[in-house]
Formats: sequence, C-alpha cells, structure tokens
Amino acid sequence: MLVSLQWLRELVSVEPACLEPAYLAERLSIAGFEVEGIEDLAARAAGVVVGHVVQRDPHPNADKLSVCKVDVGDGEPLQIVCGAPNVRQGLHVPVALVGSTLPAVGLTIKPAELRGVASSGMICSLRELGLDDGSDGIAELDKLLAAVPPLGTPVGPLLGLDDQVLELAITANRPDGLSMRGIAREVAALSGGSTTFPAAAPVVAAEPLAAAAADRQAIEAGGLFSLTALRGLRVGPSPDWLRQRLERAGVRPINNVVDITNLVMLETGQPLHAFDRDRLGALTGGTPEPASIGLRQGRCGEAFVALDGQERTLSEEALVVTCAGHPIALAGVMGGLGEAVTDTTTAIWLEAAVFAPQAVRRSARSVGLRTEACSRFEKGVPPEITLAAADRAVALLQELTGAQLEGRWLHQKEEAAQLPLGLRRDALHNLLGPVLLPDGEEQDLDDGRISATLEALGCVLEEDEDGWQVRVPPERAMDLKREVDLIEEVARLVGYDHFAAHLPDPLIPGGLEPAQQLERRLRRALCAAGLQEIVSLSLVAAAPGRVPLANPLLADYGHLRDNLHQELLQAARRNLQASLPGFWGFEIGRVFPGGAASGEERLAERTLLVGVIAGERRGERWRSSGKPTPPDYFQARGVLQAGLEPLRLPLEDRPLTDAPLLHPGRAAQLVVEGKPAGWFGQLHPAEADALDLPAATFVFQLELEPLLSAGTRRNRWQPAFRPFATVPASERDLALVVPTDTSAASLLAAIRKAGKPLLEQAELVDRYEGSQLEAGRCSQAFRLRYRDSARTLTDEEVEAAHGRVREALERQFGAEQRR
Repeated sequence: MLVSLQWLRELVSVEPACLEPAYLAERLSIAGFEVEGIEDLAARAAGVVVGHVVQRDPHPNADKLSVCKVDVGDGEPLQIVCGAPNVRQGLHVPVALVGSTLPAVGLTIKPAELRGVASSGMICSLRELGLDDGSDGIAELDKLLAAVPPLGTPVGPLLGLDDQVLELAITANRPDGLSMRGIAREVAALSGGSTTFPAAAPVVAAEPLAAAAADRQAIEAGGLFSLTALRGLRVGPSPDWLRQRLERAGVRPINNVVDITNLVMLETGQPLHAFDRDRLGALTGGTPEPASIGLRQGRCGEAFVALDGQERTLSEEALVVTCAGHPIALAGVMGGLGEAVTDTTTAIWLEAAVFAPQAVRRSARSVGLRTEACSRFEKGVPPEITLAAADRAVALLQELTGAQLEGRWLHQKEEAAQLPLGLRRDALHNLLGPVLLPDGEEQDLDDGRISATLEALGCVLEEDEDGWQVRVPPERAMDLKREVDLIEEVARLVGYDHFAAHLPDPLIPGGLEPAQQLERRLRRALCAAGLQEIVSLSLVAAAPGRVPLANPLLADYGHLRDNLHQELLQAARRNLQASLPGFWGFEIGRVFPGGAASGEERLAERTLLVGVIAGERRGERWRSSGKPTPPDYFQARGVLQAGLEPLRLPLEDRPLTDAPLLHPGRAAQLVVEGKPAGWFGQLHPAEADALDLPAATFVFQLELEPLLSAGTRRNRWQPAFRPFATVPASERDLALVVPTDTSAASLLAAIRKAGKPLLEQAELVDRYEGSQLEAGRCSQAFRLRYRDSARTLTDEEVEAAHGRVREALERQFGAEQRR
C-alpha cells in the first residue's frame, strides 16, 4: 500500500512533527505496519526548472536532433541538444540543469557534446520525471499548466512532485490498512490526533435486484451485490489532483470514470467497477435490464478477454459476473475488455459488491492474475462500507462527469447485528501492567487514554460499571472480535515500550520435561550406536490413502506423509548410488495416516522412530582386510538395542510374518511390557531389488510416545547405589530341549522369576537346531549366575535354586534337560 503524506495530511489533524516521514515510518513499523520504503517525489525533479525555448535550429550533423536556445531566467540562454520531435520555438519546457539527477531514468546531467555540438542541460519529458504519460515527446508546460510561472521556477511543485510516499506491508488480518481511511485512523490513534473525512454522500435509494436462484446463491456467499445506473456522462481526462493521487498510489490514470472508481477504492478499501451500458446492450439485444446481470462459476474452456487485453481460458474455479449469460468480469479481480468504459461512453452501470474471499482467491489463482481489487477482497471487505463507497463514487461522478442518477438495484443477505464487546478495566490493567511516567514512576493507564485510543480507531465506547461496551467499526470487525483483541490494540498503539516490565514472582526456572529429556538421550544414543539422524519433508506426492492439502504450493508436495521408511529407503538408495559403502540412518517424526479424520474428528497424528541399516560402515574394513562386511540380522538388531539403551526397557522379539515390507522369515515384532511397540526385520528381497538396495538391508519402526511414556515412569532411570559384590558367585549352565517356536525371551522371563532371590544374571549362550534333535525341537543353552550379597553360597543351596528353575521350565514349557 502506497500512502501519500499530502493526502494523509488532509485526513488527519495532528502536530506537523508527527507526519515527518522518518518519525511516522518508525511509529507505523512499531505498531505493526512495516514500512518497506520512503520515496521523496521531490527528488525526481530536483534541479529541474521552467525554461523557454527561444530558438530552435536543426542539428548540422544529425537529422533527428535539434539545437535549442533555452532561457531559464538566469543570464544567457543555455544551448541544449534535444531529440524530441515536438520541440519548437516558443514552448515552455522543464529543463534539467547541469549537475541535477533524474532518478526515474538513472541519469546525471553533465556538460556534453552531441555530434560535435555542445549541450548544457536537458529538456525533459514527463517519463523522465517519473510521470509517464504514454508519449515520447518532451513535456509542454503550456498545455499542462493553466498559467506558466516565471522562468527558473522549480518544476516539481507544478507537476505534483512535492510529496513523500510511504510503502507499507499490509498483513492479512488488517484489510483496513489497504485504505487511506484505515491508515488515517491508525495515524490518529498513534499520535493522539483526529480524523477528518469527506462529508458523507447522499444515500441512493435502492430497489430489489431480481436474480435467478443460482445467481442469488453466489451473491449471498459474498453478502451484497448492487448496480447503480447513471447516464449523461462526459468521459475524459481526470483533473490534475485526481491524477496525481492515483499516480502517487501506484495506479495509472485512465479516464475520469475509471479514475473515480480507483480513487474510492484507495480511499475506502471498497473496489468498484463501471460497465458501459450501451456495450452491454449488444449482448442482450437491447437496453440491458438489471435482471440480466448474474454471478456464476466459469465453465471449463470458456474464453474471457480481460481489461489487460489478454484472452484467458476459464475453469470452474473462476467466479464471473455475467450479462445475459456472457462473462463480463472476473468477480473481484478484473473487468472485461468488451464492456469497458471508453471515451464514447455516456451511460454506465456502477457495480459495488462483496465477494467471498475464498472465491476471489481461487478465481485469481485459476487465471494467474493479481490486481489491487482482488488483494482487498481476499483480505475481506466489510459489507457495511460497500454502499457508502458507491454513494461516494456517485457523488464524484455527478461532480466531475455531469452524470445523472437513474436508480440503484440491490440484493443483500440479512446478517445479525454485531454485538458490542465488553472491555473490563481490571482485565486490561492486569494484562498490560502499569505505564512508565517520564519521572520513572509507574501508574495504571488512565481511562481517558484508553478511550481516546479506541475512539481514534473508529470504535464507539459506552462506559459501564466494569469498563466499556465497545462497538467496533466495520473495517475492523474481522480483526477485533474478543476483549483481548481490544487490549492488544491499546497496548500496540500506546506503545509496548511505554509499559513497565515485571518479572514473574516467584521466579521458577524452566526446564525440559522427563519425556523431552529421554527423547534427547535417545537421539544421542542412536547416534552413538552408529546411526545418523535424518530430517525429511512432511509433504510428499499423492498416493492412495494420503491426506491432501487444501492449497498445495507444488503438486509433488501436496499430501501429508503417512510413513517415514519410504523416504529413508530412498535416502539409502541415493547414498549407495553415490558410491558410499552404506547408509545407517534414523528419523523421529510425525506421520498422518489417511482415513483417520472424518467429519469434525481431528487427524490422528503419530510420532514414529524409524531407521534403516543398509551396507557397512567404512571404519570396519580394517577387521576384514578391506573386504565388505555388511551386518547380519543379529548385528543389526544389536545396533538398535544399543540405541534404545536410554529407555531401560526390556524389549521382547516375537516372530512377525504379516509385514509385506519385511522378509517373512527374518522379521520380529518388538513388544514392550506385553504390548506391541513396533517391528524390526530385513527388507523384503522384492523391495530391495526394486530400490536397488543390498539384500542385507534392515528396517525398524517404533511408536515413540508409548516408549517415552513407559521409559519415564517414576524411578525408571533414577540412579541407585549398589555396592560391588564382596563374595564369589557360582555359575551353572542349563541346556534345554524345547519346541522350536519357544522364544528365548519367554524362557529367560521364567528363569528370572523362578531363580529369585539368589539368581543374579541369566543369558542365552547357544541355540541349536539340527539332525541330532527331533523335528520341531531345538536346544537352547543358558548361563545362570547365583550369588548372595552377604555370604558364600554352598553347593547345596545353588543346586536347590537351580532345581527350582528346571522344574519351572519343565512345568511351563515341557522343557527337557539336554544330556
């Protein structure tokens, strides 16, 4: 948004110092309107004065150049070589003196010699002064000015180049910032001033607008649609003040009718559009009626020529205004070329409407077009200002074009009246605290300052026992919806730096929660085990079951991921294709399974720990004389076990056969405290071939939240002191023949339970399955260590405890001791 300070001074009454560009830019930036630049228009014409061409002669060595004598009111006339075709004797022209700079064309004027003729200065065109009028010739001041001032007078003020323009970045929640009225209220609230807006225009009476059912539905989605008929217009150039205001706002003047609609848009924030009624009559075969105007979605392949002269192909996402079914405008974006106002226009329909922000955003995106109008509709235009803006435009059209009002037709959806917001005095003081006075003392913000700040924004306050009842102006209705929003406005406009800073009492140091501490320890342990942490994108390409984004930036990143292992496997493939010996990586991240969200249910997010072990590590070649030694199943499982050490949780491996991603005979379900927590296994050979990965590629996945919950139970990893044993231990080996499907983990659990209290340690040392045993049977050998912390055990005591272990295994598993 480009803001002219001259225009702003007409709308805001404040101390002159408050409107100094640098000071105002700082206050606006602190208040939330970031100032991206300040342009001093006077710099465009610094050193450019009024001159008079007293003599013009052809250049002796160039047919297209002229040698001019130009009087600038300072002694002898200057000799200037000029290439403009319209230069002639007797003209009053702008002359850039030697030493001046023209920023619009990046040129510094110096004495020069052109084709052998000396030239001291430059006769300027409007384009060279940053006022492009579409012509190539020099500016003729006799035509541009009602009266030519004395020679040597600075040209800048004569052409409106005596202003400063601020460029503001407007955030999505502040649509009022896209209007001069909104900025004026902001400046008044910041500086303690008052606003003075043009008097309200006479209200135009309206008749109901008859519309088809489909059109009425599209209109009511926005809330309001109106047409105002005017006749007897005289279309022509706009007056200088109007042209200058548009140019300073970055809008190109067209003609007085179009310029008035643009001026009202800049002033109020309400876009308007004018249609040539006679040209619309060609579509209806006669005088167009208001009922012939409609609003609908575009049709696939439908052609539309916009005001910029480009033909665009519409889709069903485009919202179009129609006349007798023909598209005449992209609603809220741009009008059509065939119905535009021209120099021959004598009658118009003035459209003032509100369109749904989502519909305008989709429409603009579908044709790849951005305009001043759509930027306002996308942020939200309050219906309360629409008709007032149309009345303002009608008054200006009557004044500047001689238009005659014929009538207005309106369709407006009824909406509930906006209720006032309660603002409690105590809530404001408790949230913001006291303000610092110049003498260093602190006191609560006084009521007068609070009410004056909100009233400057256009709010209407009614005092009650607890504070105020506040009616928010329509322009801020989308932003100020709660009591805390009003409190924030007071703090923002008074200045956060004016409030005293108070630390919490008492001061409580912060820290990580146990789950956060454990997760960090887990990450470090996995890295210490040889795995590298990977971070991949949460957005992936489309696939069955994945949740799509409503507004994706790229098609390849338009869905939420539902797993982590695919990206890790692709990373392993890229690393191995880059001649690296292996890829050992893990990632902790969220996944978003499809189908979990329906209706108003939230999407079920899951946090997973996923890893891939493929190939070998370069540092291990020294043990194998340089030969590749990728890990086998048990070595890879040991790497995972080492990485999970901080959890201090016993993981049980159970056979897993129904995982399509894994090898059916080399996969295990990981169980924690009797509940499945994930899986580990070798990648299925078909998957390994498809990804060009080695056969010895291992993948694991664990649900992180259950692990952290179990790992952070009270005293789970609380350090405990245990003295070193001072008495010897006694070890026994136990070899058992059990069914092949009996897991070592279940046997160990039974051994530890039966061996209490003397059993200190039990571990699996061997497993055998072969011809020396019956089919379906295997041998598992365990080493058990017994110890009493106070005395040396006798053989009888050890054998008694060992016998209890054998009996428990025989009873529970039908185990037989191997001889």
